[in-house]
Amino acid sequence: MATAHNLPQTMTAIAISEPGGPLVLKPERRPVPQPGSGEILIRVRAAGVNRPDVAQRTGAYPPPPGASDLPGLEVAGEVAGLGEGVERWRVGDQVCALAAGGGYAEYVTVPAGHALPVPAGFTFSEAAAVPETYFTVWHNVFERGGLKAGETLLVHGGSSGIGTTAIQLAAARGSRVIATAGSADKCDICLKLGAARAVNYREEDFVKAVKEATEGKGANVILDMIGGDYVDRNYVAAAEEGRIVQIATQGGAVASANFARLMAKRLVHTGSTLRPRSIEFKAAVAAALEAEVWPLLASRRVAPVMDMIFPLKEAWRAHERLESGEAIGKIVLDVA
Repeated sequence: MATAHNLPQTMTAIAISEPGGPLVLKPERRPVPQPGSGEILIRVRAAGVNRPDVAQRTGAYPPPPGASDLPGLEVAGEVAGLGEGVERWRVGDQVCALAAGGGYAEYVTVPAGHALPVPAGFTFSEAAAVPETYFTVWHNVFERGGLKAGETLLVHGGSSGIGTTAIQLAAARGSRVIATAGSADKCDICLKLGAARAVNYREEDFVKAVKEATEGKGANVILDMIGGDYVDRNYVAAAEEGRIVQIATQGGAVASANFARLMAKRLVHTGSTLRPRSIEFKAAVAAALEAEVWPLLASRRVAPVMDMIFPLKEAWRAHERLESGEAIGKIVLDVA
């Protein structure tokens, strides 16, 4: 195993002391993990903060078998060690990576295929804001949803990390985007990022707005993290042969829906979660991102929208910010 010189034995990590509110996130000393076969060790410089971290903190989203019990699903930093069989990376390479957990720490191990080079010109904080959202959006909007140039995408939660990513990627690839958000300021952000129409869901019915914006045709693809009563409304807002992709259920996991609409329009309602998927699946998404999206990042045609950066030891403040509903874009922890 190749490792950087003088690696410490222990590191600072943010653990979940018990299920609960943000203050259960507490710094503690942990052994520095060792990369296994096919893995790399990353010296974390920045870590992204995401909704699944909050769910894990409250006890609602346990880590998959074999994953770290620490929160944190995306990081950026330098390669500090190589497990057996790793060929692409060298110690010192700057990478960002998707992690199954453990990102809220000074070091983390990830499968080598889940790492990508830090996009040209990006800071570590910006790079750490990329993996979780870009993996999620790429797979769900373009692979599962099959969004094509010229089609209309409806994005719920347009000012979130997922939403800001979906708007930019879809617009950059030639699709028309309609986004929902909860304030005039958030709607303005969506428009600046490339949405053709932004709907303040507190003041407007998004179904009516989508119909008006598409001359009655509806949205070809709908990316939904709300669920609940949005399910039936999405069926109304969707175009014939529309694809609705469910990636979270913040408004409730159980819903009542009129399936006659699904049949009449020949809709597809699918969904996925990223964290439990296989190492091979995530590596395939990483390869697709490097080919299709990394050039857009390098040219800044798309880029993460940054909300706030907090020190690692103040992860609890980052969670408070995320749960406040006021964040626009990505919240990141500075680990350097």
